[in-house]
Formats: sequence, structure tokens, C-alpha cells
Amino acid sequence: MSTPPPADVALPSALAELAEDFLALPAAQRLEMLVEMGASVEDVPERYTSDLSTMERVVECQSPVYVAVEVEDQSPHTVTLHVVAPQEAPTTRGFAGVLSEGLAGCTAEQVLALPHDLPTRLGLHDLVSPLRTAGMASMQGRVQRQVLERLEALGVAPAREHRSSDGGTDAGTGADADAERA
Repeated sequence: MSTPPPADVALPSALAELAEDFLALPAAQRLEMLVEMGASVEDVPERYTSDLSTMERVVECQSPVYVAVEVEDQSPHTVTLHVVAPQEAPTTRGFAGVLSEGLAGCTAEQVLALPHDLPTRLGLHDLVSPLRTAGMASMQGRVQRQVLERLEALGVAPAREHRSSDGGTDAGTGADADAERA
């Protein structure tokens, strides 16, 4: 079992601003804001849309959601997130929008340091079903795992590791961690 980052981990500035905006609103308006965030999901490049197998499906999401990250080769290894989420799934697409907007320009280190309770920090846990919350956490976990894999492919040691209960290290992300959080 992975040890998630502490709850007091600071969010990247754009994501922190979004969290502040969400929490300043009553519940009904937070849900409206989440749905509106779906509009900020940009179209993904043709190389992804022409072949969705180049992206990773987030199977825990009830809707067909796909993610792919790009990590710049040079330090500070800025991350670019690409998400395909259907218009017919407004809350899921909204969370994709939160990640897209909140992580824009972030470094790999910042993405890997994201706390696993992000939907809660946004005040969404009481607004959507536990299944949707688990899907959101899984989407985030996929992004973090892909960032870690890209860093490893570049031969760069991960900026942040978490100790697992068996004494090994892992990124605290990916399908196993997603299942633990679900």
C-alpha cells in the first residue's frame, strides 16, 4: 500500500486558485462550475484523436475517458496533459478541465506531488457519487503514473517517491494505487 502525499501538500498555483474558487461557492454552484470547467478541455492533437490507442483509457470512469501526457526532455520537465472526455459526461469532463487548466505549465515534480485527495480539496466529494469520485482519482493517478514513466524513459530519477508498506518505492500512482483509493 502506498503512502500518499500529506494532506498539507501545497497545490500548484493555478490548481490552488481553482480549489479556492470552488470552495468559495455553495455546493450547487460548485457543481455548475465543475460542469463549466468541461469547456476548458482543449481539443487534443490529431496524432491522438486519429488513434485513441496512443492514449490510455481510464477504465474506472463510467464514460470513455482517455489521457496522455507529454514531458519535456529538458529540466524542469514541463508536463502537457491531453484528455479526451465526452460532452455527455459533464462532471467527468469538468474534472478533466480542472486537471488541464490546473496543471498547465506544471513541472513533472509538481504533478507527481499532487495529493490523492484532490476531488475532496475541490469540495466535490459530496457533490458527485463515490463512483465518479473514484473515476476522478483514477484519472489523476493515470496522469501521475504516465509522468513517472516518461521521466524513467528519460533516465531521470523521479523527483518524489513514496515508500510502500513492503519497503519498496513507487510513485503512489497508477492502477494499483487507484484501486487502493477507490
